Amino acid sequence: MKSILIFMMLFSLIWGSPGYTGEKLVVVVNAASGVEQLTREQVINIFLGRYRQLPSGVMAQPIDQPYNQHNKALFYKLLVGKELSEINSYWARLVFSGKTKPPQQVTDVSELHELLKNVPGAITYLDIEQVDPQVKVVLNLH
Repeated sequence: MKSILIFMMLFSLIWGSPGYTGEKLVVVVNAASGVEQLTREQVINIFLGRYRQLPSGVMAQPIDQPYNQHNKALFYKLLVGKELSEINSYWARLVFSGKTKPPQQVTDVSELHELLKNVPGAITYLDIEQVDPQVKVVLNLH
């Protein structure tokens, strides 16, 4: 009985903790971008508007998934530890000051895949199950 209780406590600590989601997001770029890998810091800088150029010299075009998609909230939580409301506030301040603009937000996942396929500097995040040969995984966020 004692070992069952210990097992249940360990299970809830590991799988019930806020940091564990069981989902695997990856950051991907257009396969023709010339980028093989990015650091977490580079992805943060691109998605938070600090700079918009990939290491290959291609202009980065960060793309956010639709606001109602779970992956968007998960991405920012895994990347910078922030809730969407905090990210929205961050962008509201920057847009108001005229410093930069937020990542392009698509209306649906098919539009996201179309941009990834056709824009050399496209960079976004996908569930690992959505990755196809037309994109290159440059960072794992799990």
